[in-house]
Amino acid sequence: MNISRTSQDFNDLPLPTYSTSGSAGMDVHAALSEPMTIPPGGVVMIPTALSIALPAGLECQVRSRSGLAAKHGVFTLNSPGTIDSDYRGEIKVILANFGAAPFTINRGDRIAQLVVARYETVQWNEVSSLNETERGAGGFGSTGIAHTA
Repeated sequence: MNISRTSQDFNDLPLPTYSTSGSAGMDVHAALSEPMTIPPGGVVMIPTALSIALPAGLECQVRSRSGLAAKHGVFTLNSPGTIDSDYRGEIKVILANFGAAPFTINRGDRIAQLVVARYETVQWNEVSSLNETERGAGGFGSTGIAHTA
């Protein structure tokens, strides 16, 4: 896959990398000149100084890092966000602080994960009604939460 830096000011930051051999997501780093603090309830957009070119049929998903979410209440919004195969702009990460304390992001901090995945495109066929299923139109919570044996 092709990747490009959008600013030479951040050449010292690593390209997205897998932390372990079993990782599905690649860690991506904050391309910040100065620390940025997200207040509780705040939302910011963090630059990465990277752009990518994916072949058709692939997307790059931007996902939260579990440690930031569990320890600090910091999540990526619109998660997973999708970077389409025809997008060539800089990857930016939308972070929200749902925690009780301000959270500071420093240059080079690992702020999100990138997961490259295949997708299908479809053509809709409009019909007057859909086939019946056991679930039917049962929506949120319709199958309950209790374990049944």
